Amino acid sequence: MSKMLDVVMAGVISGIVALTTTQMGIGGTVIGAALGAMLYQVMSHFIKEPLEGVNTRKIETKIVYVFPLIVIVAVELIYLFSSVYWKPDQIFHYLESATDGTLFRTIGLGLLIMGIYPIIQSENIKRSYGYIILSVGIVKLLNGFVDMHSPFVKLYANLFADFGLVISLAVIAALSYVILSIVQESIVISREKDSNTH
Repeated sequence: MSKMLDVVMAGVISGIVALTTTQMGIGGTVIGAALGAMLYQVMSHFIKEPLEGVNTRKIETKIVYVFPLIVIVAVELIYLFSSVYWKPDQIFHYLESATDGTLFRTIGLGLLIMGIYPIIQSENIKRSYGYIILSVGIVKLLNGFVDMHSPFVKLYANLFADFGLVISLAVIAALSYVILSIVQESIVISREKDSNTH
């Protein structure tokens, strides 16, 4: 876990330095480096030190598993807000064009694969979460094929047209439940291991 945190912190610091450099030039590089150093110290004190010497393999697995789900929830939120506000709409269209118009198909397929993992290997992630993610993956995959002209798609296309926002809210709620549950379990594991070391 310590090595992974070092990599994450190095990435965050590099991003801060790059951002401040592009915004403020050479002076921004110095400011970014100072901010990065301060952030490193804070993250080391509050995150790295408490986990030193603790076997955190399960926690790492959970963090790696949760990260794509957080990204998918963010995309869903952008989609949800794109019907109300123009900036999310631009971002959503950019994401759509980046995936060649297959954003929801890609998300659906990714969720199907992620849903299978806990069902096969429930040691780190509960099997029930796998079923939830698998169900959401099927919904997103069906949503991704709405633009196809086939008799099967015509059977359900109106459902997504009429209840698209409700379905999106349900997807966000289901994935958020899984994310929060896994994070909460990780905190419990971390606290249990911490109390066992004392």
